[in-house]
Amino acid sequence: AERRGVMTMREVPDVMKQAILAAEDERFYQHGGVDYLSVVRAAWTNLSSGSQQGAGTITMQVARNFFLSQEKTLKRKLLETLLAYRIEAALSKDQILELYMNQIYLGQRSHGFSSAARTYFNKPLPELTLAEAAMLAGIPKNPARHNPAVNPIRAKARQELVLKRMLDLGHITQ
Repeated sequence: AERRGVMTMREVPDVMKQAILAAEDERFYQHGGVDYLSVVRAAWTNLSSGSQQGAGTITMQVARNFFLSQEKTLKRKLLETLLAYRIEAALSKDQILELYMNQIYLGQRSHGFSSAARTYFNKPLPELTLAEAAMLAGIPKNPARHNPAVNPIRAKARQELVLKRMLDLGHITQ
């Protein structure tokens, strides 16, 4: 029993798109499916600090969620990379973002941001405030950890990070 609401890109408010890009893949419109700058940054962080930082793009997440398992193996990551290139060759950036926005898991049995807006805020996606959009955009990184219904303190911290990134990217002003 999952909740899913499908929306076209035209129906998604700009603030939601900007929040998602700030949270998940700020260079989405500049790369071809794999963001090599993010890969280098993540590798450096992982090697220098011992912490785990991912470099998956929105396109890679679409590849994984539609075609692959969630296992963390080198083989799966290589397949994900190859599929990301194939997806980028076959679809426009907006089509990829639309797939992502409609299928990503956001906790509470909600798949897609439209469904999550109703689940968490009891309103349609176009009526979300900036703060609510930032809260939802922060969930995909770890739906169990950043779920506002289960972990409001962690969700709030993630929301503040998304808002800061939006500010840094010029998506919003203070």
